[in-house]
Amino acid sequence: MLIAPSAAFIAAPAAAAFASAWIIRGEAERLVPALSSEWSPWLVAGCILAVAWIWLAYCLPRLLKWQGTRYTLTSRRIVARYGMLKRRDEQVNLAAVRNLVLAQSLVQRMVRSGNISLDTAYQGTVTFADVPEAVRFRDFILDAIDDLPGDVAFHEGDGADYPGGTMPWELREGGTDER
Repeated sequence: MLIAPSAAFIAAPAAAAFASAWIIRGEAERLVPALSSEWSPWLVAGCILAVAWIWLAYCLPRLLKWQGTRYTLTSRRIVARYGMLKRRDEQVNLAAVRNLVLAQSLVQRMVRSGNISLDTAYQGTVTFADVPEAVRFRDFILDAIDDLPGDVAFHEGDGADYPGGTMPWELREGGTDER
């Protein structure tokens, strides 16, 4: 996710320094005779502004997007949180996962990231893009799915089949149901 912005962060100042040196040596005047030496400071300033624009408009937003993305695996679900100022959450219940696919491009394999796609019973396919340490995270997901309790038949009445006599709606994360 950060390879292209990192390359732009390094290459933009290098190209601007080369272009500025080329302009200051007078090569711009030879190429375009209408550009006199009076234009040199303006052309160099344009190179500096171009670098600032690349850093601020291209590199910084992608860095902030990457920094604001969190993937959390709990015992019952996967939570993906995106954004810093404007927050978006995406949750997938592990019990609903039917198939897990890990896809990695060559560049993603080099930096150990990847795209994890989960086929679920009711949400369709949910894809988490550019997950760091994707192979390891996939293994954690598979272990968490294996650790899920087996299906327990629900019987009306005393709730004897559930741990501690609790009912299924009381087992849900986030507290009891207040209905």
